Amino acid sequence: MKFLHTADWQVGLKAAAMGSAGERVREERLAAGKRVAEVGKAHGVEFFLIAGDLFEDNAVSRVLVQKVADVLAQFGGPVFIIPGNHDPLVPGSVWEHPAWNSSRNVQILRDEAPVLVPGGILFASPAREKHSGRNPISWIPAEKSAAIRIGVAHGTVEGIRQDEPDYPIPRDAAQRVCLDYLALGHWHSYATYPDPEGVVRMAYSGTHETTKFGERDSGNALIVDIPGAGAPPSITPVRTGGLTWTSIEKELREPGDLRRLKEQVDTFPDSGSTLVEVCLSGILTADDRAELAHLEDILASRFLSGRMDASRLRPSPEDDSWLSSLPPGVVREAAGRLRQMASAGGESSGSASRALMELYSLAGEAAQ
Repeated sequence: MKFLHTADWQVGLKAAAMGSAGERVREERLAAGKRVAEVGKAHGVEFFLIAGDLFEDNAVSRVLVQKVADVLAQFGGPVFIIPGNHDPLVPGSVWEHPAWNSSRNVQILRDEAPVLVPGGILFASPAREKHSGRNPISWIPAEKSAAIRIGVAHGTVEGIRQDEPDYPIPRDAAQRVCLDYLALGHWHSYATYPDPEGVVRMAYSGTHETTKFGERDSGNALIVDIPGAGAPPSITPVRTGGLTWTSIEKELREPGDLRRLKEQVDTFPDSGSTLVEVCLSGILTADDRAELAHLEDILASRFLSGRMDASRLRPSPEDDSWLSSLPPGVVREAAGRLRQMASAGGESSGSASRALMELYSLAGEAAQ
């Protein structure tokens, strides 16, 4: 049995936080779907498994649903889909669109029931609500079989931090219900869960195209090859993402740190398919303020999206040069008094230092 495991396409993603780059981010989700179809054909897989959240929600446009159905038709072979918690199987959902009835190769798995697939048996666990505290694979009978047994589910493996119950799945779920492989969706990064012998029979494919900064290992589909019942699966991640998301967190500790960071960003190739986020913290010296503005210009000009968060930066306590740039009068006098209080020590020095740093930041913003 050889198949492609993918999940969490989130087609219809708003990407509102990406500003003008949002349209490209949204378009790339369909483009990546076409790449998934090409990967499947290139690797000679027998069928696709889509482990939920094909759509961002059930309110996406009917035209978009038809476009996705057309993309999946390009594969040609069987495609098996379960609804996820973003697009659950509820009245009025995307799964009622007529495109699915007219698709020759796509099957929406609406029931908790075994399905024959090329080479074996598939146990599907469709989601019917946004949140649930129920283990979605608890219904699968734990039976040995001469046929290859695989499952597909959407939920959270135990041990992953979460705020509320989210279709909890035991870390040994595949072994518990005698599955040769359990294809998971819901979390956007590629992750595997080896059994006590080190054999991986359970994995998240991650989303086929990264959705935001911070996703550790997304933008992949998995080629899964199982020689026979009980045999260890071979799992191969294949890149399908078209955009590169780079996130940098940097604490500035000494003069020159910001210049070195700018030199690092300078090495990134100019690219209309790269998104860069820089998050800064620490101390900003007067000499580095020009470097900060230059770095922001580079980010804004060279990439599909480049943004900087400097909200956690604070001015160097030793820097007095900026005081002369303040308006004469009350503001400058207040800054001078705060400087004296911060330098004097005592109970109020901490509050004075923080107030002085806030004033420094405001002065820097006014000068830009």
